[in-house]
Amino acid sequence: MHILIIGGAGYIGTNLCNYLSNKKFHITCLDTFWFGNFLNKRVKKIKADIRNFDFNKLGKFDCVINLAYLSNDPLCEVDARHTWESGPLSVYKILEFCKKKKIKKFIFASSGSIYGLKKEKNVTEKLGLDPLTDYNKSKMICEKVVESYDKTLDTIIVRPATVCGASPRLRLDVVLNLFCYQAYFKKKISILGGKQTRPLVNIKDMIRSYEFFIKKNLKGCFNLGFENKTVEQIAKDVCSVIPCNISVLKSNDNRSYRINSDKILKAGFKPEFDSMDAIYELKKIFDNNFKPSTINWNLNWLSKRKYI
Repeated sequence: MHILIIGGAGYIGTNLCNYLSNKKFHITCLDTFWFGNFLNKRVKKIKADIRNFDFNKLGKFDCVINLAYLSNDPLCEVDARHTWESGPLSVYKILEFCKKKKIKKFIFASSGSIYGLKKEKNVTEKLGLDPLTDYNKSKMICEKVVESYDKTLDTIIVRPATVCGASPRLRLDVVLNLFCYQAYFKKKISILGGKQTRPLVNIKDMIRSYEFFIKKNLKGCFNLGFENKTVEQIAKDVCSVIPCNISVLKSNDNRSYRINSDKILKAGFKPEFDSMDAIYELKKIFDNNFKPSTINWNLNWLSKRKYI
């Protein structure tokens, strides 16, 4: 099977491309490679910016996975034009390419934070969307564009929780990864508020979910997150593995999210990793001075409960 992964050189995409290529899928990664290239030799690489790339140059694929986006709220606030050009406008262009080439499946990476602040404990796919930031708002528009093509091809929208865990292209701006970094190198975690809730998904289950969607005959929108923890609890979990002090500061950030993922569980997906696994794995790579070239990222990569 030939798969095009757009934005495949990032935090999630690097693991996804390498994992799928090791599974004998034919993978092409299209990315700007702003943050380097940690892809294996089996992955075909195209260096390009989707905002001005002519997709008609490409051949046909069986599936397209779109991960490309400015990665968080602050970046989207800084460059609103880039947000909308690389978001809804590019998604439309990619879907037109899929339609023209008669590509069977399109998978879009949205966000679990798109629901906004909800009083409900079980935030399912049936609830309405109340995005708070440009990042969330643009993701919502992307989803509407994707849904408009659901009669042309099989479209899947994934709404992941906050992803955590190790990658050769590591991100340290997501809450659990940041706390692990602070605990290990500064011996102190700084919490802003602490009562806010964050849904979490281990990056390994994130990768496994894409393989699940590639293989399954499914359509529609799916939440992906199997833990809902307060920021304070996440810090305490990190401290239990990487001993440190915890400092609580006042915050006016009221963003508090949770999601329910019963839908994907009922479809047959079984998570195998959790946030504690991510903490142990991050500690392991910090112990090894986090040099991607010295870590065998593919050896027993999906061994269940390897670090606990």
